[in-house]
Amino acid sequence: MTFRIDKVAVIGAGTMGGGIAAHLANVGTPVVLLDMVPPNLSDAEKNEPRARNKIVQSLYDRMAKARPANLARADRGDLITVGNLEDDFDKIADCDWIVEVIIEQLAPKQALMERIEAVRKPGSIVSSNTSGIPIAQIAEGRSDEFKAHFLGTHFFNPPRYLKLLEVIPTADTSAAVLDFMVQFGRDVLGKGVVVCKDTPNFIANRFIAIVGSYVQEYAFANSYTVAEIDAITGPLVGHPKTATFRLMDLVGIDVMLHVNSNLYPAIPDDEYREVLKGAKSEAVYAHFRENKWFGNKSGQGFYKQVRGASGREFHTLNPETFEYFNPPSVRFDSVGAVRKIEDLGERLRALLQHDDRAAQFIRDTTYFMLAYAAYVTPEIAHSIKDVDDANRWGFAHEAGPFETWDMLGVRETAVSMQAAGFKVADWVQQMLDAGHERFYENGRYYDFNTQSYSQPLASKNIAVANLHAAGKEVARNDSASLLDMGDGVALLEFHAKMNAIDDGIVGMANIALERLNSDFDALVIGNDGQDFCVGANIFMVGVAAAQGMWEQLDKTIWNLQDATFRLRHAPKPVVTAPHQRVLGGGVELAMAGWTAVADHETYMGLVEVGVGVVPAGGGLKELIRRRINPVMKTANADVLPVMQEVFQQVATAKVGTSAWEARDLGYLLDTDTIVMGSEQRLAKAKEVALQLVASGARPPEVEKVYAAGLEAYAALRLGIQSFVWGNYATAYDAVVSEKVAYVLCGGKLSAPAWVDPWYILDLEREAFLSLLGNQETRDRIMHMLQTGKPLRN
Repeated sequence: MTFRIDKVAVIGAGTMGGGIAAHLANVGTPVVLLDMVPPNLSDAEKNEPRARNKIVQSLYDRMAKARPANLARADRGDLITVGNLEDDFDKIADCDWIVEVIIEQLAPKQALMERIEAVRKPGSIVSSNTSGIPIAQIAEGRSDEFKAHFLGTHFFNPPRYLKLLEVIPTADTSAAVLDFMVQFGRDVLGKGVVVCKDTPNFIANRFIAIVGSYVQEYAFANSYTVAEIDAITGPLVGHPKTATFRLMDLVGIDVMLHVNSNLYPAIPDDEYREVLKGAKSEAVYAHFRENKWFGNKSGQGFYKQVRGASGREFHTLNPETFEYFNPPSVRFDSVGAVRKIEDLGERLRALLQHDDRAAQFIRDTTYFMLAYAAYVTPEIAHSIKDVDDANRWGFAHEAGPFETWDMLGVRETAVSMQAAGFKVADWVQQMLDAGHERFYENGRYYDFNTQSYSQPLASKNIAVANLHAAGKEVARNDSASLLDMGDGVALLEFHAKMNAIDDGIVGMANIALERLNSDFDALVIGNDGQDFCVGANIFMVGVAAAQGMWEQLDKTIWNLQDATFRLRHAPKPVVTAPHQRVLGGGVELAMAGWTAVADHETYMGLVEVGVGVVPAGGGLKELIRRRINPVMKTANADVLPVMQEVFQQVATAKVGTSAWEARDLGYLLDTDTIVMGSEQRLAKAKEVALQLVASGARPPEVEKVYAAGLEAYAALRLGIQSFVWGNYATAYDAVVSEKVAYVLCGGKLSAPAWVDPWYILDLEREAFLSLLGNQETRDRIMHMLQTGKPLRN
């Protein structure tokens, strides 16, 4: 049977249900979002649709206003129709997929399934978003046809941003339904899909509940402070900055306690389950329950925001006295010795060579994590890869437990674990006894079922690390590489710190253009870094300005302009592949191709005013070409409305919060491609490049751009001054903004004119250098470098 999902019903409009509905709307799927009718309505309200939909509407409104945004752009909300479970239940009858997201109790879920079966169309897929109730139990009592189309689909919160989707079939789930939902989740929703066994809490939550409980109990029992634990369990070990206790405050301590209390009786045979009831932890959380300290939602948990002498401060809890205090800076010799090591495996190996309290904590908790992963994986997962994927995608960890074990060395770590009193699972010992030294080898993983390595993992996606490992490097410097993607397509990859633009990146762009002419048919510009590119290396710019190196700066900026211009008009296809943060010069590089393939989660903005300069790599020229040119090609058009829009987005450093918003801002075009999964970008960009080659596409022509002249410039200046008079902008904000306006309007032209693009590029460069000559701009640059925040001087 062939499945299609053209319309979805989400039943339960709370945080998770609303988030799932929003993500479905983000991919263009119409959604019916239902929730209960409010109890205790008055007689008049019982016949009033607005009153009967009060709960679902309020939950929808909360979802739409949440930050970070659930909706990729505001108009995606138009795809969501709200209703209630009494008046609108029949609206699910024509839905292709029905998702249950109601209270985490078995009986209400079973009752809802009975109602769904009575109205759903044959062949429609039904799923539960339960985080732990056995999927098979939820479908008990339903028909064979219903059960064949029923499974678990466990999203992680917030659904738009967290990549993991656990799909849990039952013994009755049709193989065709399972295969389709895996494909739909991966290719349409952009999720990392892991197929789980139907065991309590599935993979990610089962694993994190046990390991997290051990971490907390160890910290409490050994008198570590909250600040110490969060300092050493975040990026140091490849975890997010929220680390341990900040994450609990964010998620909700009550949620964690609820999950753990439900899990404990559900896993009576788990040898490790007693860590869920650690003595020290139980005492701490009893106090939390009594005082309703549940984290951010209640205003305090492990952290509490207070007003101190220096303004807003975050005080931490002393778990022994239950008093909050302003924690001193955390310092450990071991952390100081290894924190600058970029490679996670090398950093962990170096850290475990130390013996201070930080190293001891990481050693013992890591050994426990590895021991539990090996113990529980055969029960909850089909492979070690599923466990690693679930941890990386569900919790944004840099590596899963088995990947971490490989980094540390499996055999030597197993010996150290046993010496420290941690059990190594029999199957791991058997693997080592058979001479297999790694969990992953040559693109394969060790299969504990067959006691051999799997077949090579097939993937249509392209990973930069794999290209490097396969010896596909064509050229390299400290900041960038040129790689061979195969089929005549080259890849220009950035790998500088934060992928900030420097001479190395510009130099490699020039090499890429040379090799494109001689050796390749097309070029892709992209990388797998945390961000595509955060803009220019402002440290180098600031130092050069402070030393008065004006000729060098002029040449550096011209080189960037020349590179972006030649990439844009290259004789063979150039496709850019932006993702995540794309700021300042990164936007200019992303706009420098024939077309772009962008990740759905791409945040683009020309933010140079924040450090007191203007875009100078072709950004303003491109905005004129993309947004102002089309308007002014219409007879009798008024330039001022669109000019004011473009000026305002640059002068306020506006950043789009999704690829769709970037398209609205002109940083992406309607003809550019947006993919829902970042791992799909490079393969799709290569595909698009090859399509351009096959079609015989010609390079984009060099267009003249519209310069509005002094009259438009005067209008923008008046608007700037009004912001200063209203105290919305500082005097120096006005200086920088006037430079933006000056370039956008074409400088001192007495009348509008169509000008060569290099006329605008020269104005960009001139304005950039003149602002760098001001102490106020150099102060802004230094403040950004020191604090990471803009200075309003």
